[in-house]
Amino acid sequence: MQYSSNLTIKKWAEEDRPREKLILKGKASLSEAELIAILIGSGTKSLTAVQVAQNILSSTHNNLNELAKLSLNDLKKFSGIGEAKAISIISALELGRRRKESEPERKPKITGSDDVFALMKAHLLDLNHEEFWAVYLNRGNFVIHKEQISSGGVSGTVVDSKLLFKKALEVLASSVILVHNHPSGNLNPSQEDITLTKKLQEAGRVLEIPVLDHVIFTDHAYFSFADESMM
Repeated sequence: MQYSSNLTIKKWAEEDRPREKLILKGKASLSEAELIAILIGSGTKSLTAVQVAQNILSSTHNNLNELAKLSLNDLKKFSGIGEAKAISIISALELGRRRKESEPERKPKITGSDDVFALMKAHLLDLNHEEFWAVYLNRGNFVIHKEQISSGGVSGTVVDSKLLFKKALEVLASSVILVHNHPSGNLNPSQEDITLTKKLQEAGRVLEIPVLDHVIFTDHAYFSFADESMM
């Protein structure tokens, strides 16, 4: 559908207005640009709200995951977007992320590194800093608990092995999987990653709570120490 820049949304046919379209045809009928247009409410003298939304989406190649990474200041650079509208967009995307995280959780079974990657998406997707998590399993390799152990800067985070295994003992875990993200997108483990993995492996061996894997998470792929025979 082409939108004319010399018509405000109120002057369009009712079926073409995003809000009315949602009411008449349902939320699934709206494009991403139309949904964002509802959030921002209005455009500029020369651009409709939908066209403003299209400009924002175009800058991220129509990728909502990339849109979620834009900061308040990034959004305010677009014509027609002030602080209030930028906050509305950020809030809506954060609600979507939290909805995924708060879905009724059944205990998933970990059968491989791809299960770990899927499990941790809700926690590590779109982050611009490193976080280190532990996934605790029972004897059947079902997840009984997952917890953030530390949070750091862009290039690293400090991990306290005592805290990690204290929680393992509290939840009666039979094994643990380590997970941390690389905001840079680089999948290769650093020497620090390798050294830390060996240290935690040894601690787990002493406590009889084996470390089964260490997964490095990026938004699009992962690296598994176990898959690469580095455990």
